[in-house]
Amino acid sequence: MGFSMSDRLSQSRDALRQAVDYADAYLDEIGARNVAASDDALAGLQAFDRPLPEAPSSPEDTLAMLHTYGAPATTATTGGRFFGLVVGGTLPATLGARALASAWDQVVTHDVTSPVGVKLEQVASRWLLEILGLPAHCSVGFVTGTTMANFTALAGARHAQLTKQGWDVQKRGLWNAPPLRIVAGEQTHITALKALSMLGIGTDRIEWVKCDAQGRMRLDHLPETDDTTIVLTQSGNVNSGASDPIAQIAARANGAWVHVDGAFGLWAAASPATQGQLAGYSAADSWATDGHKWLNTPYDCGMVFCKHPASIHAAMATQAPYLKVGDTAAPKDMAPEFSRAARGVEIWAALHSLGKAGVAALVDRTCAHARMLAEGLGELGFEILNDVVLNQVVATLPGEEAICTHIAAEVRKGGVAWFGPTHWQDRDAIRFSVASWMTDEDDIRATLAAVQDAMRTVR
Repeated sequence: MGFSMSDRLSQSRDALRQAVDYADAYLDEIGARNVAASDDALAGLQAFDRPLPEAPSSPEDTLAMLHTYGAPATTATTGGRFFGLVVGGTLPATLGARALASAWDQVVTHDVTSPVGVKLEQVASRWLLEILGLPAHCSVGFVTGTTMANFTALAGARHAQLTKQGWDVQKRGLWNAPPLRIVAGEQTHITALKALSMLGIGTDRIEWVKCDAQGRMRLDHLPETDDTTIVLTQSGNVNSGASDPIAQIAARANGAWVHVDGAFGLWAAASPATQGQLAGYSAADSWATDGHKWLNTPYDCGMVFCKHPASIHAAMATQAPYLKVGDTAAPKDMAPEFSRAARGVEIWAALHSLGKAGVAALVDRTCAHARMLAEGLGELGFEILNDVVLNQVVATLPGEEAICTHIAAEVRKGGVAWFGPTHWQDRDAIRFSVASWMTDEDDIRATLAAVQDAMRTVR
């Protein structure tokens, strides 16, 4: 006998309530649990190593397995002491928005398949351009993260620069296409280079620009550029947090397309205290950033912005590549994915719940925690290798640089905090990225104490 609609909906509601109870239990202990998974928790993952079931299991049994064996083996990125990968936590409103959007199960290809999904993305797009200080006519695409945001922007750049040379890359591909010049700083992030590779532009073609001690491109080493050129800049060096002199680079573009990889650093524009570091960055042509970094949305929330919507549309559209004046392009035609989650719901929820003042306060607070962390590390004998201009701290032990990797591993093993080793400016070091709304001064003090204990153990 088949299930009625009422029975099927009852199953969904019961599963959702059970998931909420499990999530509540998980969040209740997040402040006290190890940030890294314990050895026992990792051993528990073997419970999932079983053959594909022959018969169905109840939703209750399925969720119980995830809670019992999965939850303990997570990394506590949503807590206050995860300082790796520039990943924020999950704001309350965005957590709820993701659950609600999952229940809605929207197909945000255009406003016929999801009127609410498209409307929220339109509103969120307008708010994003306002809070980041970008031109109001820019297109906004919602993607998985900065890797795909870079890919989307650079696909638009490739189309635009080849079009100037009379070549339609969408129809003719890259076989026998006119060459493009790629100019990038020596500390360009690997995700931008990956985007180039996916676009069929090899990294061997890059004209590398020397960087200063903070990882910023040096203008005195910037080559002359023209309309065959794409320039890769960044806002927020992954180690130092510093930004390239984007305004000056754009002023010398001479027809070049200037792209900004601003995975986390772009959010500095949201605070009066830090936006001066990005002065004039709106002179670029395209920008990429993540919501799941400094905005603290759940993971899988990236955004790409472009001054030239028609170029993005030409590269991404699943129909004739044109953009009529006054019309709004469907979301599916402004990003790589046809099928995707309703990411704009979570971005909208974050911006609505925080407002301008809340986003600025989040940026300011995490920057203050980074400075507190740097000061404390200095008192422990570390040399701070970067100017702590944003939320990044890179530190090493003079004369003992080789033990930095072991200190990071020891702290992770102890479970108090999570940060990683790095190698920057030819020196071994440890790197901290303070991006979570959950972090407070007690978390910084606990982390410093754990570092001090690890130093004793490693030595």
